[in-house]
This record gives sequence, C-alpha cells and structure tokens, in this order.
Amino acid sequence: MTEGAPPPRYGFEAFDCAPALRLEAHERVSELQQRAMAERLERLEAAVERLERRLWLAVYGVVAAVLVQAFQPILAALPG
Repeated sequence: MTEGAPPPRYGFEAFDCAPALRLEAHERVSELQQRAMAERLERLEAAVERLERRLWLAVYGVVAAVLVQAFQPILAALPG
C-alpha cells in the first residue's frame, strides 16, 4: 500500500471528491502552520536564553562594581 492513499474498500472504486480534497489540503496547511509555529517558538526560546545570560552577566558586573567600591576604602586604610 502506498503512503497517503486511502485503504481499498471492498466493493467500491476509489475516487477523490472535492470535500475530501479540500480537507486534505486544509490538513497539509495546518501541518505546515504547526511546523512554522514550532520553529518560531524554538527561535524565541533561544533568544530568551541568550537575553537571560546577558542579564545575569550584567547583574554580576553590577555586584562586582559595588563590592569593589565597598572594599576600596578598606584596602586604602591598610598599612602598605
């Protein structure tokens, strides 16, 4: 049996009718839309992940700057 072909029915000749063809075309379009939506979602998730990494890098940078400014007077007061 070939892919996509309907199974043979006993006593009936196979034929394509307009409603069945429309339904089949709609199913193909829906499948393409689902695939495109999944690809867009994957790209969006990757972009959010990159943004999250950048955000954490900025947070760590700010924390490091605050710590440096907090310890700078202490290090200046030490006898050297």
